Amino acid sequence: TLAVRVELTHREVLENAVLRALEVEADVILKATNVDGVYTADPRTDKTATFIPELTFQEAIVKGYAVMDANAFGLCKANQLPIQVFNINEPGAIARILRGERVGTLVR
Repeated sequence: TLAVRVELTHREVLENAVLRALEVEADVILKATNVDGVYTADPRTDKTATFIPELTFQEAIVKGYAVMDANAFGLCKANQLPIQVFNINEPGAIARILRGERVGTLVR
């Protein structure tokens, strides 16, 4: 038996996830974070940060919102694959998304 350890960077994991989502023709990619979605600033350090429920890829670029790694984000944008950014610590969040409920921020 041969064991091989492969270490991927966060960027590589995101890019691979997007490529796989495109391969299986997924309707959306889920981006789990430790905050409720995309904000105008980091809500953990900036009390004036405002939650953004929905935005376009172009708005995210122009306003400099850090949705995900630039390469993975670019793949989503180029292929019009929406990104659902949500808080992984929110109980039932994934189930709610799969039921079609609005959870977090939708980037499209």
